[in-house]
Amino acid sequence: MTTTTGTSDISGTNGTGERAGAGSSRGLRDALGPLRDREQVALRLLESSAKHSFDPDRELDWDAPWEDGKWYWPPELVSLYDTPLWRRMSQEQRHELARHELASLCSLGIWFEVILMQLLVRHVYDKPVTSRHVRYALTEIADECRHSMMFARLIEQTGAPAYPVPRLYHNLARVLKTVSTTPGSFAAALLGEEILDWMQRLTFPDERMQPLVRGVTRIHVIEEARHVRYAREELRRQMVTAPRWERELTRVSSGEAACVFSVCFVSPMVYENVGLDRREAVAQARASGHRREVMRTGARRLTDFLDDVGVLRGPGRRLWRASGLLA
Repeated sequence: MTTTTGTSDISGTNGTGERAGAGSSRGLRDALGPLRDREQVALRLLESSAKHSFDPDRELDWDAPWEDGKWYWPPELVSLYDTPLWRRMSQEQRHELARHELASLCSLGIWFEVILMQLLVRHVYDKPVTSRHVRYALTEIADECRHSMMFARLIEQTGAPAYPVPRLYHNLARVLKTVSTTPGSFAAALLGEEILDWMQRLTFPDERMQPLVRGVTRIHVIEEARHVRYAREELRRQMVTAPRWERELTRVSSGEAACVFSVCFVSPMVYENVGLDRREAVAQARASGHRREVMRTGARRLTDFLDDVGVLRGPGRRLWRASGLLA
């Protein structure tokens, strides 16, 4: 879809590094319609945060034992589900793989959230400190701190190891977050939030799941809904107001981030740790039609949005397709 660039309220600066009128939405539209006022969006998110925020240390029963026979992650979301290897595995081994994949996903989540916190701090560095937009960004950073600690504690509870991303991608992320444009930062935030959010929305109502896992995913889903709203609204604004070079760089960097994300989503070490041949397991996961459909379905709401706001164009779109997240 075509994005219309508005210019009526973005000339000049207000002395704080903010473009004049950048908090206003007068005259700003994109393919989804008029943009909402930045301060009004932040106010609603702050009000929601005041009503629906959680302390995982108090809300969850961390001392309760694991329940026999219950899953740590929905089997349909496990990377090897419905592969020849999965069909040869015992039920006990399938549960073990789900336990380790949960630890891998929590590790990935912490990595993304640490990156996101750095990007948010950089985003608000030169913005008016008393604005609601900045106040909400700081509120989200506090949420992400709690989430990272919650995920780390869940990894410890599972007894599985943490699974850091490969050193190559860990260091590549240093470059991506250093050169990231403002719209690129919010596109990356949505990439890290929306696919896992889709999976967790399937997890917390599922009575086959361990109660602690259901509790963790419920808290994360409720609080991440605000983060997604904040990032979507700001990405829409940035893709309208940013200069052309910044929009083009955002398209490429978001595609690169999608490729990294898809590679790092599940650590190959989980297969070794449950007694599988790593090469065989990686090959079957990559060849799995079910797995491709899971990842594309999980990303579909995000990729539809990114397409609407003009991110999925040119080389960036080709990178998204190469990642496997876009058909």
